[in-house]
Amino acid sequence: MTSQLPVDDRLASTHADRWRDPTLRPDERADALIPLMSLEEKLAQLVGLWVGAEASGEGVAPHQTDMVEHTPPWSEAIRHGLGQLTRPFGTAPVDPVLGARSLAASQAQIVAASRFGIPAQVHEECLTGFAAWRATVYPTPLSWGAAFDPELVEEMAGLIGRSMRAAGVHQGLAPVLDVTRDYRWGRTEETIGEDPYLVGTVGAAYVRGLERAGVVATLKHFAGYSASRGGRNLAPTAMGHRELADVILPPFEMALRLGGARSVMNSYAEIDGVPAAADAGLLTRTLRDQWGFDGVLVADYFAVRFLQTLHGVAADAAARRWRRRCAPAR
Repeated sequence: MTSQLPVDDRLASTHADRWRDPTLRPDERADALIPLMSLEEKLAQLVGLWVGAEASGEGVAPHQTDMVEHTPPWSEAIRHGLGQLTRPFGTAPVDPVLGARSLAASQAQIVAASRFGIPAQVHEECLTGFAAWRATVYPTPLSWGAAFDPELVEEMAGLIGRSMRAAGVHQGLAPVLDVTRDYRWGRTEETIGEDPYLVGTVGAAYVRGLERAGVVATLKHFAGYSASRGGRNLAPTAMGHRELADVILPPFEMALRLGGARSVMNSYAEIDGVPAAADAGLLTRTLRDQWGFDGVLVADYFAVRFLQTLHGVAADAAARRWRRRCAPAR
């Protein structure tokens, strides 16, 4: 006898038990869940909410104040789910115990508000330790490179990862694998050194330590950020394919193959006139097809919006139009 259930109900009947089954692999559970989700619910998983971000000019991301728009009430923001909670500990000083309790309460609300009860992923900066009040501060990456002791760096990263997991954080925005090219660049202190082999070896060790602690390591900034003209932050990068392949890319490939990183963050830079955030050759053909990376590619905060506002290669903010179209009638 043919089932008389509507198509959506038949899908739910087929997939519901599978996506909830903890004995299945994560990718199998995701494959069972995705057909059940609406467009709004899928898009919500791509949204990060910056908890505590300031509109006063005291923001910590480049051009953060340029991106400030009307923020919907919390209940509206999470009604289809939420992909990421951004820096709940690192945006402003917060007692770690109270912060962890507040984060747990927020996660409970996110789970209760949406149909599928998916908690948000939480990320924090962790280059020299968990970027939170009272957390241990470790030596800068320049010190890692000077010591050239991968085992010690791996041990340090494991300690950092365990402190993050204890507070409810899932993803760490480190390590920085930009190879030093111009000492005038303002983020040189975040780099490991000027030799690709050194950067890749030490960076892979950091990744192993963080990942073994259960925290997703995020390689950044992919790619060419440290080679900008005149050492200016966000400036274009003038570099040919051979130099890019010989100097800039090897640390990222090493950290993926030898470290097992599960996330990569694109650079704000543009190479030969093509912004990294829109470079299919870099993000798809090299990263996905050639290297076989199947993890999560994340934008460096507002990098996608910068395609319109800074790089001038996008005509408008398509995401803003989508929000207006899908907003509930008032």
